[in-house]
Parts: sequence; C-alpha cells; structure tokens
Amino acid sequence: MQQLTIYCEDNDFSDLAAAFGGEVAADCPLSAEIIFIDAEGIRRLNSRTRGIDAVTDVLSYPAFENYPHKPIYAAEHAADTDESGCVFIGSVAICVARAREQAREYGHSFGRELNYLAAHGICHLLGYDHIREEDKPAMRALEERVLAKLDLKRSDT
Repeated sequence: MQQLTIYCEDNDFSDLAAAFGGEVAADCPLSAEIIFIDAEGIRRLNSRTRGIDAVTDVLSYPAFENYPHKPIYAAEHAADTDESGCVFIGSVAICVARAREQAREYGHSFGRELNYLAAHGICHLLGYDHIREEDKPAMRALEERVLAKLDLKRSDT
C-alpha cells in the first residue's frame, strides 16, 4: 500500500509520494493535491488567505489541524476521506514562476525546486512549521530525508 498519493494534473509526483513512505505515522493511506499557479494567482491567494499582498513560492492549506509526529488515524478523519479511501491531508499551491527563479538563484534544477517546494508544502500539511526557530530543525530534517531518498541535492542541475 502506498502511504501517500499526490494528485497533480501538471506533474507526476509519485516518486516524491513514495519518498514520504516511512516518514508519516498513519494507519491508512493519505492523499494531498498540488496545483501549479502563476505569480498573480498566488499573490491574490496569499493576500486573500494570509493577508500578505505578495508573490510567494508555495502555500499550504491543511485539511485538518495536525502536529508533527502525531499519528493520523482513519477513524479520527472519516470526514476527510477522499473517493479513493485516502485521508485527504490538504492542498499545496506552487508558483511556477517563483520555482524557476529560485532554481536559478540556488543553482539547481527546476525539477529539484519543484520537488523541494512540494515536499515543503506537504510537511506543512503534516503539521510541521518553521515560523518559530525551535520548530525549523524538525521540518528541515524531514524535507532533507525525503529529498535524499530522491537523490536530490541543492547542487543538482
């Protein structure tokens, strides 16, 4: 059983989904969606949902409140189950223009940046955060473990 399914019309994130295997405590399969959006669209979304009128690279919208390392049990999320029987953990919006800019800025491939932003967004859906300094290490460690399983490093081109 695949632990995580990522729905995305514009990209195949099945390898990333598999890389989250073993990283999430759950007694059921999980799902998330990723959409690609342009700079103006993500600016409007950021303004409307966060009150920040600026283009950003990725936004995450969890389906329910979760905490890092807290198991996800199907019995607790019956209302969050999708048509495939997966507990839907939420949606991630990625700004393609920002992803391209950041790939150039950081000196790695566009594919690596898309996978990083998707992994980052999914970590947020799982309850991880980086606003408080003490929360950053756990989130960054999970991102790096997942990307390492894909053999994606910052210098990949």
